[in-house]
Amino acid sequence: MDIPAFHQALTDHIPPSRLITDAARRFALGTDASFYRMTPQLIVQIDSEAELLIVLEQARRFLVPLTFRAAGTSLSGQAVTDSVLVMLTSNWRGCRIEPLGERVHLQPGLIGAQANRKLAYFGRKIGPDPASINACQIGGIIANNASGMCCGTRHNSYHTLAGMRLVLADGGVLDSLDPDSVRAFRRSHARLLKGISDLSLRLNRSSELAERVRHKYRLKNTTGYGLNALLDFEDPIDILTHLMVGSEGTLGFVSEVSLNTVPDWPHRASVMVGFDNLSHCAETVSQLKAAPVDAVELLDSRAVRAVAHMDGLPAFARRLPDPGGLLLLDVRGETLEQLDLHCQAVQAVLDSAGVNHSTGFTRDKRRIDAFWTLRKGTFPAVGAHRAVGTTAVIEDVAFPVERLAEGVATLQALFDRHGYEEAIIFGHALEGNLHFVFTQGFDDPSEVRRYEAFMADVADAITGTLGGSLKAEHGTGRNMAPFVEQEWGKDAYKLMKALKKLFDPQGLLNPGVIINDDPQAHLQHLKLMPQADRLVDACIECGFCEPVCPSRELTLTPRQRISLHREMQRQRREEGLADGWQDRFDHQAVDSCAATGLCEAQCPVGINTGELVLKLRAERNHRYTRLARAMGRHYAALASITRAGLWTARSMQRLTGPQRLERWSGAVRKLSGGRTPLWLSTLPGPARPVYAPNRTTRPSDREVLVYWASCVSQTFGAALDDQNRSSLPASVLSVLRKAGLNVVMPQPTRGLCCGQPFQSKGHFSIAEQQRQELVDELWEISSGGRFPVLADTSPCSLRVREAASERGIQFYDSVDFIDRFLLDRLHIEPDPQRVAVHTTCSVQRQGIASNLARVLDRLTPDWVQPDGMACCGFAGDKGFTQPELNASALRGLGDAVSGCAYGISTSRTCEIGLSRHSGLTYLSLFEVLDRLSQPREETAAV
Repeated sequence: MDIPAFHQALTDHIPPSRLITDAARRFALGTDASFYRMTPQLIVQIDSEAELLIVLEQARRFLVPLTFRAAGTSLSGQAVTDSVLVMLTSNWRGCRIEPLGERVHLQPGLIGAQANRKLAYFGRKIGPDPASINACQIGGIIANNASGMCCGTRHNSYHTLAGMRLVLADGGVLDSLDPDSVRAFRRSHARLLKGISDLSLRLNRSSELAERVRHKYRLKNTTGYGLNALLDFEDPIDILTHLMVGSEGTLGFVSEVSLNTVPDWPHRASVMVGFDNLSHCAETVSQLKAAPVDAVELLDSRAVRAVAHMDGLPAFARRLPDPGGLLLLDVRGETLEQLDLHCQAVQAVLDSAGVNHSTGFTRDKRRIDAFWTLRKGTFPAVGAHRAVGTTAVIEDVAFPVERLAEGVATLQALFDRHGYEEAIIFGHALEGNLHFVFTQGFDDPSEVRRYEAFMADVADAITGTLGGSLKAEHGTGRNMAPFVEQEWGKDAYKLMKALKKLFDPQGLLNPGVIINDDPQAHLQHLKLMPQADRLVDACIECGFCEPVCPSRELTLTPRQRISLHREMQRQRREEGLADGWQDRFDHQAVDSCAATGLCEAQCPVGINTGELVLKLRAERNHRYTRLARAMGRHYAALASITRAGLWTARSMQRLTGPQRLERWSGAVRKLSGGRTPLWLSTLPGPARPVYAPNRTTRPSDREVLVYWASCVSQTFGAALDDQNRSSLPASVLSVLRKAGLNVVMPQPTRGLCCGQPFQSKGHFSIAEQQRQELVDELWEISSGGRFPVLADTSPCSLRVREAASERGIQFYDSVDFIDRFLLDRLHIEPDPQRVAVHTTCSVQRQGIASNLARVLDRLTPDWVQPDGMACCGFAGDKGFTQPELNASALRGLGDAVSGCAYGISTSRTCEIGLSRHSGLTYLSLFEVLDRLSQPREETAAV
């Protein structure tokens, strides 16, 4: 293995920016969701299949092992390596849907949930539905034969496979849906196909082994290679493509997959039922097998207690005895009538089974969501409350449904025997598939020995008397590789080794995964979780946060920031921080973080990585505290200076042209090493500040509204190319007059700020002082909270909302104010044009995205929201100081909104970046409402 020579050979074909050798970044990007830690010596980010072929060619030449990585949400160690990690760029997100949506062609970099959103128009979805579907990518779904709560075995990746384009270790390419490709492959790879046919014949001739394989795949099973392909198909091409499913990147690379989709019925009902003992529960599950039920989830009594603090848990669940448990059932229907029939059929089964406790079926979406939030909260409940320094281990096993109660009892007994008192069990009961979660430390040899003994006992129990599978849906990985032969037996294991040798004779593809003859392999490279900071110590490194992070393709994601921070804290305590790591961390983790907090909503344990970043900024920016305090005291003057600067920039734009000025600014920025801001072509000119009328309010006044115009909306006016655009405060006041409302505004308007500019730089005390001054003013002018307060900028609303609510102020963002008060007070003529929409981070975090959707449906019914752009990355001033963050977050925006007339947002700074990268003009929600609305003769009372 000669990785330096391999790296050098790639430099002629792949840009250096996609050949990552920096030690700190290799450590961060090498992290996945498993409890294994291996740091790659080189990371290669490939842009195309052509680049992949080059990588494979040089790997064969220099005997360099490769591991392919999709999203890194896999749990069993199949996506880590100490050799070369091959990752995908954003160019691998293609999706092509056939007419009627019954088949879809997907590239491996597309997130599973994104595929489903594209298929929703047809009322279809992909079959696999793993719990990580909002983060995991198609490549990982196929590589691990993912399933989930609803798909069982019938709709998993294997059974919904329609075709595949793949690349083998020798560089051979096969597109199974292209007859020309198939014919060429039959000629070029006749030896491989004959070897596959010979292995199929060998298995079919052994009736005992063949029956064992069939039995194993009546259960959910992802342990080892999919030997069922050798029985299910005769054509070696079909066998080959189905062997690739679940092969975890050890047999080849899937560059495109074609899946048959399944119906996504719109009507839904759920019921939660309780049992005093799991034997009764298991018997009921067996009877439900033939019922029209989509999902049956089991929680043992320990799992129920773990989520007892969450909303939605029925009272009877809190009184369950230790041997008891819950079942959560989901029923779907294409029509309401069909849903009724399905619910009746399932209820009949429950009645005949003599169910002890039941909530009854509910169709209320909020209550259904609460039920399923409870189910999904079981894993985080253990992960969030584990001891610092330990990790949450989740395993999944399966056994015949009739052995369900026995299986749960066996696992609980093993927990008690080995001292895992916090361990819980939950899972997909209809398939006999159970997950169990426990906490484990790997920093003490005695703890490793305890884990070793426990896993040995689990393997003996599952593969012995219970006749189950050690891996039902999480993949074999490194964790179960030493137990594959124990589960399958010597003959089946020989077949698997022969398959590996046939596909990958040099053993270069993901070595150590699935096939590993080292009985101690699962005890090597165990991930340590050292204490780093209370804000992030609960992180389980699952990667669920990554899809919403605007810096995910530029520097690091929240998971990677936390992982790197942990390692740096460990180094400081033990051997001292490695050279260069702090500088790289400052840029990649601190400076390039938008700190919008979107990651918190995706995180199963509720971590806001932005809070850590802001804390680190506070430590670094401490020397600027006096300057920040002075700026806070004279904020009105600062706003005036900013407007003067915008006036100067506007004058220069008139002389040179906006695009030329941006190019010149970019050249200066490059010469300064990125120290100077970028003057954007879409930079607005100055706005005229709003002077409020001197008007006092009395508690007896009616139709009164307090309008707080943010400093941003009073500072930024129209861009040079959009002089017909009015300022945001002017539009707001125009709409409020049409609605017949009496408006009062804080005095003095220009000197008030929510404190966000100071908060984002880590000056927390100054930011809090600014916020409290604003809230005090709003409290006074709203007559002690009697009159509602409207804020026109969503990031500022997010900053103030909680503090205002604590003071008893009725505080509204522009989104929920329009939705609640204005739509019925105005005559609105909807705009028939297609319009692009950006739902800002602050709207999402305030929980008012649904309000925005209702408003848009009234104003611009033909609106589109580009997928995969949760945050624009402008982040206040980062669009000027870190413009590459904004550019990375909005890559592809122009194509996504082509054909749109204009865009809509609720943050003036976000609109600057959105306009720049889309070619459209983005307007505020109030500006659009002003254009489309007229007064009504009669208006509803506020």
